[in-house]
Amino acid sequence: MSFVVGTTLLAVVTALACALPGTFVVLRKNSMLVDAISHAVLPGIVVGYFFTHNLDSPLLIIGAALAGLIVMLGSEWLTRTGLLTGDAPQGLIFPALFSAGVILVSLNFANVHLDTHAVLVGDLNLAAWEQLIIGGTSWGPSYLYVMLGVLALNIVFLGAFYSKLKVTTFDAQFATSLGIRTGLVNTAFMFLVSLTVTAAFNAAGAILVIALMIVPPATAYLLSRSLPVMIALTAVIAVAGALAGFWIAYVFNAATSAGMAVFYGLVFVIVLAATRLAQRARQRERRRPRVVAPA
Repeated sequence: MSFVVGTTLLAVVTALACALPGTFVVLRKNSMLVDAISHAVLPGIVVGYFFTHNLDSPLLIIGAALAGLIVMLGSEWLTRTGLLTGDAPQGLIFPALFSAGVILVSLNFANVHLDTHAVLVGDLNLAAWEQLIIGGTSWGPSYLYVMLGVLALNIVFLGAFYSKLKVTTFDAQFATSLGIRTGLVNTAFMFLVSLTVTAAFNAAGAILVIALMIVPPATAYLLSRSLPVMIALTAVIAVAGALAGFWIAYVFNAATSAGMAVFYGLVFVIVLAATRLAQRARQRERRRPRVVAPA
């Protein structure tokens, strides 16, 4: 497998792995919680590396995902105290964790390839550099198979808990009355989100992973009126944006992850503008006086 094809596949798989759980994140109005998680995983990665000394270790990914989960659990706890409201709890927790991670990287791991630039924007090409060689044949980037595993896990989880996620997303009180443990479902789902964000860290970084997880489902939300349609459109937009963004970046020799994020943003703006124009057209149609023919 050539390097370009392998990197393209990695871009597509990463985009899909992020966008699918992002559907429920958008519907739950927790988009900025992804930002908090993506920043909070940095100290988890650093601490995980301290014990494993391997940036590709699955234990490192799980440990970092647990660090991201701390943001969600801590935010919920601070909210339940009644002393803070809105997104103030997130604003307290994740900047502190991210800053601690940056300091740890700067002081203790300067000889490790984990610089602040890669932390912020990621490097898809670098993530695809290490190839999986079997029998003298390259089977693509090793990291591709990590993201394939994450994508498979997300599909299995969303398929198995689809009904529970649906009812807890749209009506949490009704879900509780049905005997569904909403707290446990929410915690499991947010751990899945944290795990996905952590796995995509090398390719997308702490900032651009938000675009991969939020923009495709947000765009699909404008175009759909049912959850299955929204999920299908999210997958289509994620794949199309990954391919287009990758090749735009390849042609202009630009950052691949940034190219994908920019393309997603352009698609969202176009869809938003078209949706607003359609809404205004319908409003004008409703306001137009109707002429009734005389009997």
